[in-house]
Amino acid sequence: MTPGDAPLLAGERDLAGTAHVPAGDRVEGSPAPGTPRSAPLPPGQATTDYAIVTEGLTKRFRGGQVAVNGLNLAVPRGAVYGFLGPNGSGKTTTIRMLLGLVAPTEGGCEVLGHTMPGGLAEALPRVGALVEGPAFYPYLSGEANLRRFDAADPYSDRRTARERIGAALDRVGLSAAAGKRYRAYSLGMRQRLAIAAALLGPRELLILDEPTNGLDPASTREVRALVRQVAAGGTTVFVSSHLLTEVEQMCTHVGVMRAGHLVADGPIEELRAGREARIRVETPDVEKAAAVLGSIGLTDVRAGEGEASAVLGDGRPDRVCADLVAADVAVHGLAVVRPSLEDVFVGLTGEGFDVDG
Repeated sequence: MTPGDAPLLAGERDLAGTAHVPAGDRVEGSPAPGTPRSAPLPPGQATTDYAIVTEGLTKRFRGGQVAVNGLNLAVPRGAVYGFLGPNGSGKTTTIRMLLGLVAPTEGGCEVLGHTMPGGLAEALPRVGALVEGPAFYPYLSGEANLRRFDAADPYSDRRTARERIGAALDRVGLSAAAGKRYRAYSLGMRQRLAIAAALLGPRELLILDEPTNGLDPASTREVRALVRQVAAGGTTVFVSSHLLTEVEQMCTHVGVMRAGHLVADGPIEELRAGREARIRVETPDVEKAAAVLGSIGLTDVRAGEGEASAVLGDGRPDRVCADLVAADVAVHGLAVVRPSLEDVFVGLTGEGFDVDG
């Protein structure tokens, strides 16, 4: 591995002064069904209430390819914001524009109250970022790699390097492995080391691009717990991912991208609230159960193999169960199924995407 293989720090550019844009984010933009934000902020809200604000943010590449199309985004301070979308939907290109690594074609953005890219010097010392996965020198220890990262950061204080590196390693649970060579690290340890590199100084905003990509379940849980820990300390976390289940377990807010467009945006619970919970009955008496559900006023009754279900609405699960038993329906199981993030996405776009990775 050469120095050129290392990931870009926030604000770090290559020698030509430009950043490399992954081909996977160069997609054609096309109108998508959904409910995009028509204005960058809700009425009465100031940009100081938000860690990230974009207005009409657009990026076109040569040949007319549109990676991001008219993006209006508002990320509340203190949120864990999941930036969700299939691979190639424009997530990484958006992150690169936020960090000043790629210039937008149209529109603009603010990070921590500073207009980018003009406010890079003011904003970036308060931002930690991991873009496109970790890459370190395999023959150096975790601690030595962090020393290299810190030395490359023009905003870091060399006098406090040892203390800050130790604190970052402790924060991600790698103090005991600080002297171990990077090549001996597990996938989860490598990702945690990359997050430690982004946390070498006090950060108000942490931007993570696909932090659980390619990790096994145990490593994924490690990173997920770390994100929650960082957020609990007051840091706003902006996490891009193509994994619906990960975003659902990790985030408080979500923005859904599709072909460069934002098709949904807001607190996860509010997005779910637009879709009603269903009651599901496991029974061998499927037709009889479906008839009972319909007779007590439940709607959208469905009968499947070994189960019947309906929209619960204002109904009470205990009353539904009692009515089923009174009608001599054998109830083997009964559950209230809340809408998932996948249900919301499918409802908005009419299609799904990579849910499990």
